[in-house]
Amino acid sequence: MDSPMILRVIMTEADIRKIKLTTKPCSVEDLISCLKNTLALEYNFTLQFQDPDFNNELCNLTDLSELPHKPTVKIIPQLELMPVLSSDAQESTEALSDAASSADTILISTSPQEQKMPWPEVFMIPKFSVDVEYRLRQANLIYLRDETPLKMTKELKHDILQKLAENIYSFKAYPTSSDIKDVAKALVAAHPCLRESGSPSGYCGWTHSLKDKMGNYRSKMRSLGHTDVMVNAGKRGRYSASRDPPNKNIKKPRKGEVNYLPDCPDGLDASSLEKYRQELVDEMKKKKPSADFISQRMDITLSFRRKEVVIDKPPLSQLLERWPALISESQVYQEFSRVVGKNLKQEFYGSLDRHCPQLIQIFRSKRGLTGQILSDLLQQIK
Repeated sequence: MDSPMILRVIMTEADIRKIKLTTKPCSVEDLISCLKNTLALEYNFTLQFQDPDFNNELCNLTDLSELPHKPTVKIIPQLELMPVLSSDAQESTEALSDAASSADTILISTSPQEQKMPWPEVFMIPKFSVDVEYRLRQANLIYLRDETPLKMTKELKHDILQKLAENIYSFKAYPTSSDIKDVAKALVAAHPCLRESGSPSGYCGWTHSLKDKMGNYRSKMRSLGHTDVMVNAGKRGRYSASRDPPNKNIKKPRKGEVNYLPDCPDGLDASSLEKYRQELVDEMKKKKPSADFISQRMDITLSFRRKEVVIDKPPLSQLLERWPALISESQVYQEFSRVVGKNLKQEFYGSLDRHCPQLIQIFRSKRGLTGQILSDLLQQIK
């Protein structure tokens, strides 16, 4: 007959229970099922346990034989998000797909690979895991009552920084100091319990922690093969191949590029992208090249093209020889959209409207032949 099993189960930091199972489960899946039934949990979760081999630090539970006598396990909720498209959105999508394009229409390119988003004007703090959200919500209520800050644990701080780093990386691999400061400020505004009592602003410590976390997160992304950070591998410290000092010649967005060095689309590599590039060259040689085909191939090969521009830095003549589609006006607009994520024509005319009064004043202040030519131009626009 199987012996009973006694566990210490950590639901949250404020909810820790003693559970006694009549029989010892045969596997981790059985243990999860027993805990689901005993605790009446309706969500999926995994388990971590305090490993005595590592001073009772938490480790993922993969085999029941790893558990010590009377173990302490922690429940890690798993969220499963399903994208839902409303009926209005479906109708809007169908209407857009059926709409005919005109000659003056500027298409906003949507490349098949995952693209970054422009940095938001107001940074919104993402939702954390169920466990972290619960603990922050309870701590916020206590803080609003008597301004008692949350007693931060190493594990909780790691979870918060990890989620914030993932969210920041979706916008920028190399955020500026101002960007990091905005995130830290938004964090303590959304969760007052995280405000630092000894800090002048209340978030100086979070700012420094986020900077360090982003460096570690970039190292992780570099090891996973992400191009936008791999390009700078070996450029910091004494192990730099070129012996350059740290922070020199770091390749990162400097002029608002949201897709500075995107990764290759899934299932494609340099040889397949080179094949697509050659198809583009052949298509442009035709008397009437297909605009749809060119746009599709230019979207797919964006990562290949950006790698050439950023790393190889070819002269303009060579770039246009390899990518002749960039000569066309429509592809210039679409390439700007692919890289910067904005409509070039709208941005240009919008800026021109903003600066028009100052330009007119400059024109009127000119004298001589230049002033006469500019004066004639001003008469034409009246």
